[in-house]
Amino acid sequence: MDKEEFKTVATFTEKVMADLTVAMLRDNGIPAAVFGYNSAYPSFGYAHALEVKVNEADYEAAMKLLESSTETGAPEE
Repeated sequence: MDKEEFKTVATFTEKVMADLTVAMLRDNGIPAAVFGYNSAYPSFGYAHALEVKVNEADYEAAMKLLESSTETGAPEE
C-alpha cells in the first residue's frame, strides 16, 4: 500500500472475514490490508476489532464495491 493516509472500510471480529474482504478488494484492483491483528492465539478471538483499510484515494471505490457485494448476497458479519 502507498504511504498515504489509510481509511477504514470495514471492521470484523473474525480474521477470516477480514482476510476475505481484503482478497475481494485486491482482486478488484484496490490495495487493502488488515490492521489490528496481533493475537498469537486467534482461536481466542480478538479484544479489539480488526480493521480493513485502504488508501484514502481508493476509499470511495472500496465502499461502492463492499456495498454492491452486500446487496448481491455476500456474507456479513
